[in-house]
Amino acid sequence: MSWSLAGGGTRYLSVRDLGPNIDSLRARGLQLTTVTDLAGISRDQAMPPLPRNAALRRFMELTSFSLIGWIELGMHTLFLVAMVLGFARLVGILGLAIFQRTARRFARRADAKGYRPAVTVVVPAYNEEQVVCRTVESLLAQEYAPLEIVVVDDGSTDRTFEVLTAAFRGHPRVRLFRKPNGGKASALNLGVDRATGEIIVALDADTVFAAGTIDALVARLADPRVGAVAGNAKVGNRINLVTRWQAIEYVTSQNIDRRAFALLNCVTVVPGAVGAWRRHLILEAGGFSGTTLAEDQDLTLVLLRRGWRVAYADDAIAFTEAPDTLRALAKQRFRWSFGTLQCAWKHRDALFNPRYGTLGFIGLPNIWIFQLLFPLVSPIADLLFLWSLLEVYMNYVQHGPEYAVQSLLQVVMFYSVFLAVDWVAAVIAMFLERSEDRSLAWLVLLQRFAYRQVMYWVVVQAVGAALQGRARGWGKLIRKGTVSVGAG
Repeated sequence: MSWSLAGGGTRYLSVRDLGPNIDSLRARGLQLTTVTDLAGISRDQAMPPLPRNAALRRFMELTSFSLIGWIELGMHTLFLVAMVLGFARLVGILGLAIFQRTARRFARRADAKGYRPAVTVVVPAYNEEQVVCRTVESLLAQEYAPLEIVVVDDGSTDRTFEVLTAAFRGHPRVRLFRKPNGGKASALNLGVDRATGEIIVALDADTVFAAGTIDALVARLADPRVGAVAGNAKVGNRINLVTRWQAIEYVTSQNIDRRAFALLNCVTVVPGAVGAWRRHLILEAGGFSGTTLAEDQDLTLVLLRRGWRVAYADDAIAFTEAPDTLRALAKQRFRWSFGTLQCAWKHRDALFNPRYGTLGFIGLPNIWIFQLLFPLVSPIADLLFLWSLLEVYMNYVQHGPEYAVQSLLQVVMFYSVFLAVDWVAAVIAMFLERSEDRSLAWLVLLQRFAYRQVMYWVVVQAVGAALQGRARGWGKLIRKGTVSVGAG
Protein backbone atom coordinates (compact mmCIF):
# COMPACT_ATOMS: atom_id res chain seq x y z
CA MET A 1 0.00 0.00 0.00
CA SER A 2 1.08 3.63 -0.42
CA TRP A 3 0.28 6.99 1.09
CA SER A 4 1.29 10.55 0.22
CA LEU A 5 3.74 12.47 2.38
CA ALA A 6 3.12 16.09 3.33
CA GLY A 7 6.13 17.31 1.42
CA GLY A 8 5.13 15.38 -1.67
CA GLY A 9 6.13 11.94 -2.88
CA THR A 10 4.78 8.55 -2.04
CA ARG A 11 5.80 6.08 0.65
CA TYR A 12 5.01 2.38 0.29
CA LEU A 13 4.14 0.30 3.30
CA SER A 14 2.97 -3.24 3.82
CA VAL A 15 -0.21 -4.06 5.69
CA ARG A 16 1.98 -5.46 8.47
CA ASP A 17 3.68 -2.07 8.83
CA LEU A 18 0.34 -0.27 9.12
CA GLY A 19 -1.38 -2.79 11.34
CA PRO A 20 -4.30 -1.25 13.34
CA ASN A 21 -3.47 2.29 12.11
CA ILE A 22 -5.18 1.76 8.73
CA ASP A 23 -8.48 3.28 9.83
CA SER A 24 -6.82 6.25 11.50
CA LEU A 25 -4.78 6.92 8.38
CA ARG A 26 -7.86 6.85 6.23
CA ALA A 27 -9.55 9.21 8.67
CA ARG A 28 -6.72 11.65 8.13
CA GLY A 29 -7.44 11.63 4.39
CA LEU A 30 -4.65 9.41 3.28
CA GLN A 31 -5.28 7.32 0.19
CA LEU A 32 -4.42 3.63 0.45
CA THR A 33 -3.87 1.39 -2.55
CA THR A 34 -2.66 -2.15 -3.33
CA VAL A 35 0.44 -3.34 -5.10
CA THR A 36 -1.68 -4.88 -7.84
CA ASP A 37 -3.29 -1.51 -8.54
CA LEU A 38 0.10 0.13 -8.71
CA ALA A 39 1.35 -2.60 -11.06
CA GLY A 40 -1.78 -2.39 -13.17
CA ILE A 41 -2.55 -6.09 -12.89
CA SER A 42 -5.37 -8.09 -11.40
CA ARG A 43 -5.18 -9.98 -8.12
CA ASP A 44 -5.41 -13.33 -9.96
CA GLN A 45 -2.49 -12.29 -12.15
CA ALA A 46 -0.40 -11.42 -9.12
CA MET A 47 -1.43 -14.54 -7.21
CA PRO A 48 -2.68 -17.11 -9.74
CA PRO A 49 -4.79 -19.92 -8.31
CA LEU A 50 -3.07 -23.25 -7.69
CA PRO A 51 -3.57 -25.89 -10.39
CA ARG A 52 -5.84 -28.81 -9.65
CA ASN A 53 -2.89 -31.21 -9.13
CA ALA A 54 -1.09 -28.85 -6.75
CA ALA A 55 -1.90 -30.97 -3.69
CA LEU A 56 -0.59 -34.11 -5.41
CA ARG A 57 2.59 -32.34 -6.52
CA ARG A 58 3.13 -31.00 -3.02
CA PHE A 59 2.65 -34.50 -1.57
CA MET A 60 5.07 -36.03 -4.06
CA GLU A 61 7.70 -33.36 -3.45
CA LEU A 62 7.45 -33.67 0.32
CA THR A 63 7.52 -37.45 0.06
CA SER A 64 10.54 -37.39 -2.26
CA PHE A 65 12.52 -35.03 -0.03
CA SER A 66 11.55 -37.05 3.06
CA LEU A 67 12.56 -40.29 1.35
CA ILE A 68 15.92 -38.85 0.32
CA GLY A 69 16.42 -37.64 3.88
CA TRP A 70 15.59 -41.05 5.34
CA ILE A 71 17.85 -42.80 2.84
CA GLU A 72 20.71 -40.47 3.70
CA LEU A 73 20.09 -40.99 7.42
CA GLY A 74 19.95 -44.75 6.90
CA MET A 75 23.22 -44.73 4.95
CA HIS A 76 24.93 -42.66 7.62
CA THR A 77 23.61 -44.95 10.36
CA LEU A 78 24.63 -48.11 8.51
CA PHE A 79 28.04 -46.63 7.81
CA LEU A 80 28.47 -45.65 11.46
CA VAL A 81 27.52 -49.14 12.65
CA ALA A 82 29.88 -50.70 10.11
CA MET A 83 32.66 -48.35 11.20
CA VAL A 84 32.21 -49.23 14.87
CA LEU A 85 32.07 -52.97 14.19
CA GLY A 86 34.98 -52.82 11.77
CA PHE A 87 37.12 -50.79 14.16
CA ALA A 88 36.30 -53.10 17.07
CA ARG A 89 37.19 -56.14 14.95
CA LEU A 90 40.41 -54.51 13.76
CA VAL A 91 41.54 -53.75 17.31
CA GLY A 92 40.66 -57.28 18.42
CA ILE A 93 42.39 -58.97 15.48
CA LEU A 94 45.53 -56.86 15.82
CA GLY A 95 45.68 -57.47 19.57
CA LEU A 96 45.33 -61.23 19.17
CA ALA A 97 47.81 -61.32 16.27
CA ILE A 98 50.42 -59.39 18.25
CA PHE A 99 49.89 -61.68 21.24
CA GLN A 100 50.20 -64.75 19.00
CA ARG A 101 53.42 -63.43 17.47
CA THR A 102 54.87 -62.65 20.89
CA ALA A 103 53.74 -65.95 22.38
CA ARG A 104 55.23 -67.85 19.44
CA ARG A 105 58.53 -66.11 20.03
CA PHE A 106 58.82 -67.03 23.71
CA ALA A 107 56.74 -70.18 24.01
CA ARG A 108 58.42 -73.56 23.86
CA ARG A 109 57.34 -75.41 20.74
CA ALA A 110 56.07 -78.94 21.06
CA ASP A 111 58.92 -81.38 20.78
CA ALA A 112 58.66 -82.33 17.12
CA LYS A 113 62.19 -83.66 16.66
CA GLY A 114 61.10 -87.22 17.13
CA TYR A 115 57.91 -86.76 15.13
CA ARG A 116 58.72 -87.69 11.54
CA PRO A 117 55.61 -89.25 9.97
CA ALA A 118 55.60 -90.19 6.31
CA VAL A 119 54.32 -87.28 4.22
CA THR A 120 52.62 -87.33 0.84
CA VAL A 121 52.41 -84.06 -1.05
CA VAL A 122 49.39 -83.95 -3.37
CA VAL A 123 49.50 -81.53 -6.29
CA PRO A 124 46.26 -81.22 -8.31
CA ALA A 125 46.98 -79.80 -11.76
CA TYR A 126 44.84 -78.55 -14.61
CA ASN A 127 46.52 -76.78 -17.56
CA GLU A 128 49.68 -75.99 -15.59
CA GLU A 129 52.42 -76.77 -18.12
CA GLN A 130 54.11 -73.40 -17.50
CA VAL A 131 54.54 -73.83 -13.75
CA VAL A 132 54.03 -77.38 -12.52
CA CYS A 133 57.61 -78.62 -12.99
CA ARG A 134 59.02 -75.80 -10.90
CA THR A 135 56.49 -76.61 -8.18
CA VAL A 136 57.62 -80.25 -8.07
CA GLU A 137 61.26 -79.20 -8.05
CA SER A 138 60.64 -76.98 -4.99
CA LEU A 139 59.12 -80.01 -3.24
CA LEU A 140 62.07 -82.24 -4.11
CA ALA A 141 64.34 -79.58 -2.61
CA GLN A 142 62.65 -79.99 0.79
CA GLU A 143 64.91 -81.82 3.24
CA TYR A 144 62.07 -83.63 4.93
CA ALA A 145 61.99 -87.44 4.80
CA PRO A 146 60.18 -89.74 4.25
CA LEU A 147 58.45 -87.77 1.51
CA GLU A 148 56.60 -88.69 -1.67
CA ILE A 149 55.03 -86.41 -4.27
CA VAL A 150 51.79 -87.29 -6.03
CA VAL A 151 50.79 -85.14 -8.99
CA VAL A 152 47.30 -85.58 -10.40
CA ASP A 153 46.59 -84.19 -13.85
CA ASP A 154 42.86 -83.50 -13.96
CA GLY A 155 42.34 -83.92 -17.71
CA SER A 156 44.46 -80.97 -18.81
CA THR A 157 44.00 -79.82 -22.39
CA ASP A 158 47.56 -78.50 -22.65
CA ARG A 159 50.89 -80.37 -22.25
CA THR A 160 50.85 -80.57 -18.44
CA PHE A 161 51.13 -84.35 -18.27
CA GLU A 162 53.70 -84.49 -21.07
CA VAL A 163 56.10 -82.04 -19.39
CA LEU A 164 55.67 -83.82 -16.07
CA THR A 165 56.41 -87.18 -17.67
CA ALA A 166 59.45 -85.85 -19.47
CA ALA A 167 60.88 -84.32 -16.30
CA PHE A 168 60.00 -86.85 -13.58
CA ARG A 169 59.22 -90.25 -15.10
CA GLY A 170 60.95 -92.91 -13.04
CA HIS A 171 61.83 -90.51 -10.19
CA PRO A 172 61.78 -92.51 -6.94
CA ARG A 173 59.84 -89.86 -5.01
CA VAL A 174 57.43 -88.62 -7.71
CA ARG A 175 54.28 -90.45 -8.81
CA LEU A 176 52.19 -89.15 -11.70
CA PHE A 177 48.52 -89.83 -12.33
CA ARG A 178 46.12 -88.71 -15.01
CA LYS A 179 42.32 -88.70 -14.87
CA PRO A 180 39.37 -87.29 -16.83
CA ASN A 181 38.49 -83.73 -15.86
CA GLY A 182 36.33 -83.73 -12.75
CA GLY A 183 37.35 -80.68 -10.76
CA LYS A 184 39.95 -79.85 -8.16
CA ALA A 185 38.27 -81.77 -5.33
CA SER A 186 38.24 -84.99 -7.35
CA ALA A 187 41.92 -84.55 -8.23
CA LEU A 188 42.79 -84.05 -4.56
CA ASN A 189 40.77 -87.10 -3.56
CA LEU A 190 42.56 -89.29 -6.10
CA GLY A 191 45.88 -88.11 -4.70
CA VAL A 192 44.79 -88.80 -1.12
CA ASP A 193 43.58 -92.25 -2.17
CA ARG A 194 46.93 -93.09 -3.79
CA ALA A 195 48.99 -91.58 -0.96
CA THR A 196 51.05 -93.74 1.37
CA GLY A 197 51.90 -91.01 3.88
CA GLU A 198 50.21 -90.41 7.22
CA ILE A 199 50.21 -86.66 6.56
CA ILE A 200 48.85 -85.03 3.40
CA VAL A 201 50.38 -81.75 2.33
CA ALA A 202 48.35 -80.08 -0.41
CA LEU A 203 49.42 -77.23 -2.63
CA ASP A 204 48.35 -75.68 -5.91
CA ALA A 205 50.40 -76.42 -9.01
CA ASP A 206 51.39 -72.77 -9.39
CA THR A 207 52.92 -72.60 -5.90
CA VAL A 208 56.56 -72.87 -4.86
CA PHE A 209 57.54 -73.92 -1.33
CA ALA A 210 60.32 -72.14 0.50
CA ALA A 211 62.97 -74.25 2.19
CA GLY A 212 61.75 -75.88 5.39
CA THR A 213 58.04 -75.43 4.67
CA ILE A 214 57.09 -79.09 5.04
CA ASP A 215 59.09 -79.36 8.28
CA ALA A 216 57.22 -76.36 9.66
CA LEU A 217 53.83 -77.79 8.72
CA VAL A 218 54.55 -81.22 10.21
CA ALA A 219 55.94 -79.71 13.42
CA ARG A 220 52.50 -78.31 14.35
CA LEU A 221 50.99 -81.77 13.90
CA ALA A 222 53.18 -83.12 16.70
CA ASP A 223 50.33 -81.89 18.88
CA PRO A 224 47.82 -84.79 18.70
CA ARG A 225 44.91 -82.33 19.07
CA VAL A 226 45.79 -80.64 15.76
CA GLY A 227 44.02 -82.08 12.72
CA ALA A 228 45.21 -79.62 10.08
CA VAL A 229 47.69 -76.79 9.65
CA ALA A 230 47.38 -73.64 7.55
CA GLY A 231 50.60 -72.31 6.07
CA ASN A 232 51.74 -68.80 5.24
CA ALA A 233 50.85 -68.05 1.61
CA LYS A 234 52.57 -65.11 -0.04
CA VAL A 235 52.34 -63.54 -3.47
CA GLY A 236 55.44 -64.59 -5.40
CA ASN A 237 54.99 -62.53 -8.56
CA ARG A 238 55.07 -58.93 -7.36
CA ILE A 239 55.51 -57.60 -10.85
CA ASN A 240 52.96 -54.77 -11.03
CA LEU A 241 50.54 -52.74 -8.94
CA VAL A 242 47.79 -55.37 -9.02
CA THR A 243 50.00 -58.18 -7.68
CA ARG A 244 51.58 -55.88 -5.08
CA TRP A 245 48.12 -54.97 -3.82
CA GLN A 246 47.43 -58.68 -3.42
CA ALA A 247 50.71 -59.13 -1.57
CA ILE A 248 49.48 -56.55 0.93
CA GLU A 249 46.09 -58.24 1.21
CA TYR A 250 47.63 -61.65 1.89
CA VAL A 251 49.59 -60.17 4.81
CA THR A 252 47.13 -57.62 6.20
CA SER A 253 43.94 -59.64 5.81
CA GLN A 254 44.36 -63.37 5.32
CA ASN A 255 47.49 -64.14 7.32
CA ILE A 256 46.84 -61.75 10.20
CA ASP A 257 43.37 -63.25 10.57
CA ARG A 258 44.89 -66.72 10.79
CA ARG A 259 47.33 -65.52 13.44
CA ALA A 260 44.50 -64.21 15.57
CA PHE A 261 42.04 -67.03 15.00
CA ALA A 262 44.68 -69.71 15.64
CA LEU A 263 44.63 -68.63 19.29
CA LEU A 264 40.86 -69.11 19.37
CA ASN A 265 40.84 -72.32 17.29
CA CYS A 266 38.61 -70.92 14.61
CA VAL A 267 40.87 -70.71 11.55
CA THR A 268 38.18 -71.32 8.95
CA VAL A 269 40.30 -72.18 5.94
CA VAL A 270 43.50 -74.13 5.37
CA PRO A 271 44.55 -72.53 2.08
CA GLY A 272 44.92 -74.62 -1.05
CA ALA A 273 48.30 -72.99 -1.62
CA VAL A 274 49.88 -74.45 1.51
CA GLY A 275 48.34 -76.72 4.12
CA ALA A 276 48.74 -80.07 5.86
CA TRP A 277 46.13 -82.60 6.97
CA ARG A 278 46.01 -85.90 8.79
CA ARG A 279 45.12 -88.38 6.05
CA HIS A 280 42.75 -90.48 8.16
CA LEU A 281 40.71 -87.34 8.97
CA ILE A 282 40.29 -86.56 5.27
CA LEU A 283 39.08 -90.12 4.65
CA GLU A 284 36.74 -90.05 7.66
CA ALA A 285 35.21 -86.82 6.32
CA GLY A 286 34.57 -88.46 2.95
CA GLY A 287 37.39 -86.61 1.23
CA PHE A 288 37.41 -83.11 -0.21
CA SER A 289 33.84 -82.20 -1.07
CA GLY A 290 32.92 -81.27 -4.63
CA THR A 291 29.67 -79.62 -3.51
CA THR A 292 31.37 -76.26 -3.01
CA LEU A 293 34.01 -74.28 -4.90
CA ALA A 294 36.02 -73.91 -1.68
CA GLU A 295 36.83 -77.53 -0.94
CA ASP A 296 39.70 -76.56 1.38
CA GLN A 297 37.49 -74.31 3.50
CA ASP A 298 34.69 -76.87 3.55
CA LEU A 299 36.99 -79.59 4.92
CA THR A 300 38.48 -77.17 7.46
CA LEU A 301 35.01 -76.42 8.83
CA VAL A 302 34.23 -80.14 9.02
CA LEU A 303 37.33 -80.78 11.14
CA LEU A 304 36.57 -77.86 13.45
CA ARG A 305 33.02 -79.10 13.93
CA ARG A 306 34.40 -82.50 14.90
CA GLY A 307 36.49 -80.98 17.66
CA TRP A 308 39.93 -80.90 15.99
CA ARG A 309 42.24 -77.93 16.26
CA VAL A 310 43.47 -76.09 13.17
CA ALA A 311 46.91 -74.52 13.67
CA TYR A 312 48.73 -71.79 11.80
CA ALA A 313 52.39 -72.14 10.80
CA ASP A 314 53.74 -68.69 9.93
CA ASP A 315 57.12 -70.18 9.08
CA ALA A 316 55.62 -72.59 6.50
CA ILE A 317 55.96 -70.21 3.58
CA ALA A 318 54.71 -70.76 0.05
CA PHE A 319 54.93 -68.37 -2.89
CA THR A 320 51.94 -68.44 -5.23
CA GLU A 321 51.27 -66.84 -8.59
CA ALA A 322 48.62 -64.16 -8.21
CA PRO A 323 46.51 -62.74 -11.07
CA ASP A 324 48.33 -59.81 -12.65
CA THR A 325 45.31 -57.99 -14.11
CA LEU A 326 42.12 -56.70 -12.48
CA ARG A 327 40.03 -58.84 -14.83
CA ALA A 328 41.87 -62.03 -13.87
CA LEU A 329 41.75 -61.01 -10.22
CA ALA A 330 37.97 -60.56 -10.37
CA LYS A 331 37.64 -64.02 -11.93
CA GLN A 332 39.69 -65.65 -9.17
CA ARG A 333 37.99 -63.79 -6.34
CA PHE A 334 34.54 -64.60 -7.71
CA ARG A 335 35.38 -68.27 -7.26
CA TRP A 336 36.66 -67.63 -3.74
CA SER A 337 33.65 -65.53 -2.73
CA PHE A 338 31.15 -67.96 -4.25
CA GLY A 339 32.84 -70.89 -2.50
CA THR A 340 32.91 -69.00 0.82
CA LEU A 341 29.21 -68.26 0.50
CA GLN A 342 28.50 -71.92 -0.26
CA CYS A 343 30.49 -73.06 2.79
CA ALA A 344 28.86 -70.53 5.10
CA TRP A 345 25.42 -71.67 3.95
CA LYS A 346 26.33 -75.37 4.12
CA HIS A 347 27.48 -75.02 7.74
CA ARG A 348 24.88 -72.46 8.80
CA ASP A 349 23.51 -74.77 11.49
CA ALA A 350 26.76 -74.26 13.45
CA LEU A 351 26.23 -70.48 13.55
CA PHE A 352 25.82 -69.34 17.18
CA ASN A 353 25.56 -72.97 18.24
CA PRO A 354 27.23 -73.45 21.66
CA ARG A 355 28.18 -76.99 20.68
CA TYR A 356 30.83 -75.63 18.27
CA GLY A 357 32.42 -73.07 20.57
CA THR A 358 34.48 -70.34 18.93
CA LEU A 359 33.63 -71.63 15.46
CA GLY A 360 29.95 -70.92 16.04
CA PHE A 361 30.41 -67.60 17.85
CA ILE A 362 33.50 -66.13 16.16
CA GLY A 363 34.62 -68.02 13.05
CA LEU A 364 31.31 -68.33 11.19
CA PRO A 365 29.97 -64.89 12.24
CA ASN A 366 33.24 -63.44 10.95
CA ILE A 367 32.56 -65.06 7.56
CA TRP A 368 28.96 -63.87 7.37
CA ILE A 369 29.55 -60.34 8.63
CA PHE A 370 33.03 -59.35 7.52
CA GLN A 371 33.63 -61.51 4.42
CA LEU A 372 30.15 -61.47 2.90
CA LEU A 373 27.99 -58.68 4.36
CA PHE A 374 30.64 -55.98 4.76
CA PRO A 375 31.78 -56.03 1.12
CA LEU A 376 28.11 -55.53 0.15
CA VAL A 377 27.73 -52.41 2.33
CA SER A 378 31.29 -51.09 2.06
CA PRO A 379 30.53 -49.12 -1.13
CA ILE A 380 28.36 -46.92 1.10
CA ALA A 381 31.57 -45.35 2.41
CA ASP A 382 32.58 -44.39 -1.12
CA LEU A 383 29.06 -43.15 -1.93
CA LEU A 384 28.98 -41.02 1.21
CA PHE A 385 32.36 -39.55 0.32
CA LEU A 386 31.12 -38.60 -3.17
CA TRP A 387 27.88 -37.25 -1.69
CA SER A 388 29.90 -35.15 0.76
CA LEU A 389 31.89 -33.68 -2.11
CA LEU A 390 28.61 -32.84 -3.88
CA GLU A 391 27.34 -31.14 -0.73
CA VAL A 392 30.56 -29.12 -0.59
CA TYR A 393 29.92 -27.92 -4.14
CA MET A 394 26.31 -27.05 -3.29
CA ASN A 395 27.50 -25.09 -0.27
CA TYR A 396 29.91 -23.22 -2.53
CA VAL A 397 27.13 -22.28 -4.93
CA GLN A 398 24.65 -21.29 -2.20
CA HIS A 399 26.84 -19.80 0.53
CA GLY A 400 30.15 -18.89 -1.08
CA PRO A 401 33.69 -20.21 -0.80
CA GLU A 402 34.22 -19.58 2.93
CA TYR A 403 31.49 -21.99 4.06
CA ALA A 404 32.42 -24.51 1.33
CA VAL A 405 36.07 -24.60 2.42
CA GLN A 406 35.00 -25.36 5.98
CA SER A 407 32.81 -28.25 4.77
CA LEU A 408 35.59 -29.57 2.53
CA LEU A 409 38.06 -29.59 5.42
CA GLN A 410 35.62 -31.63 7.51
CA VAL A 411 35.18 -34.20 4.72
CA VAL A 412 38.93 -34.45 4.05
CA MET A 413 39.76 -34.81 7.76
CA PHE A 414 37.17 -37.55 8.23
CA TYR A 415 38.34 -39.54 5.22
CA SER A 416 41.98 -39.02 6.17
CA VAL A 417 41.33 -40.64 9.56
CA PHE A 418 39.60 -43.49 7.72
CA LEU A 419 42.68 -44.05 5.53
CA ALA A 420 45.09 -43.58 8.41
CA VAL A 421 43.50 -46.41 10.41
CA ASP A 422 43.82 -48.68 7.35
CA TRP A 423 47.45 -47.72 6.91
CA VAL A 424 48.44 -48.15 10.57
CA ALA A 425 46.83 -51.60 10.63
CA ALA A 426 48.74 -52.53 7.46
CA VAL A 427 52.05 -51.38 8.93
CA ILE A 428 51.47 -53.43 12.11
CA ALA A 429 50.58 -56.49 10.03
CA MET A 430 53.68 -56.04 7.89
CA PHE A 431 55.94 -55.87 10.95
CA LEU A 432 54.44 -59.10 12.28
CA GLU A 433 55.71 -60.89 9.16
CA ARG A 434 59.35 -61.83 9.10
CA SER A 435 61.28 -60.83 5.98
CA GLU A 436 58.27 -59.01 4.52
CA ASP A 437 58.75 -55.97 2.28
CA ARG A 438 57.41 -53.23 4.55
CA SER A 439 57.75 -50.58 1.86
CA LEU A 440 54.56 -51.98 0.30
CA ALA A 441 52.50 -50.49 3.14
CA TRP A 442 52.14 -47.13 1.42
CA LEU A 443 50.16 -48.81 -1.38
CA VAL A 444 47.32 -49.33 1.12
CA LEU A 445 46.34 -45.72 0.52
CA LEU A 446 45.85 -46.45 -3.19
CA GLN A 447 44.02 -49.73 -2.61
CA ARG A 448 40.83 -47.96 -1.57
CA PHE A 449 40.47 -46.23 -4.93
CA ALA A 450 40.58 -49.23 -7.29
CA TYR A 451 41.41 -52.59 -5.72
CA ARG A 452 38.73 -52.48 -3.03
CA GLN A 453 36.03 -51.73 -5.59
CA VAL A 454 36.91 -54.93 -7.47
CA MET A 455 36.59 -56.88 -4.22
CA TYR A 456 33.17 -55.33 -3.55
CA TRP A 457 31.95 -56.16 -7.03
CA VAL A 458 32.94 -59.83 -6.97
CA VAL A 459 31.04 -60.39 -3.73
CA VAL A 460 27.96 -58.79 -5.29
CA GLN A 461 28.41 -61.09 -8.31
CA ALA A 462 28.84 -64.13 -6.07
CA VAL A 463 25.65 -63.36 -4.13
CA GLY A 464 23.80 -62.80 -7.41
CA ALA A 465 25.07 -66.09 -8.81
CA ALA A 466 24.09 -67.92 -5.63
CA LEU A 467 20.56 -66.51 -5.80
CA GLN A 468 20.34 -67.71 -9.40
CA GLY A 469 21.71 -71.14 -8.50
CA ARG A 470 24.71 -70.85 -10.82
CA ALA A 471 27.99 -72.67 -10.09
CA ARG A 472 31.49 -72.75 -11.54
CA GLY A 473 34.30 -75.24 -12.21
CA TRP A 474 38.02 -74.76 -11.75
CA GLY A 475 37.79 -71.05 -12.67
CA LYS A 476 41.10 -71.51 -14.40
CA LEU A 477 43.56 -68.63 -14.74
CA ILE A 478 46.32 -68.44 -17.30
CA ARG A 479 49.69 -69.15 -15.64
CA LYS A 480 52.82 -67.27 -16.68
CA GLY A 481 55.47 -68.78 -14.39
CA THR A 482 56.47 -65.44 -12.84
CA VAL A 483 56.82 -66.56 -9.23
CA SER A 484 60.02 -65.50 -7.47
CA VAL A 485 60.97 -67.37 -4.29
CA GLY A 486 61.68 -64.93 -1.46
CA ALA A 487 59.51 -62.22 -3.03
CA GLY A 488 58.59 -60.96 0.41
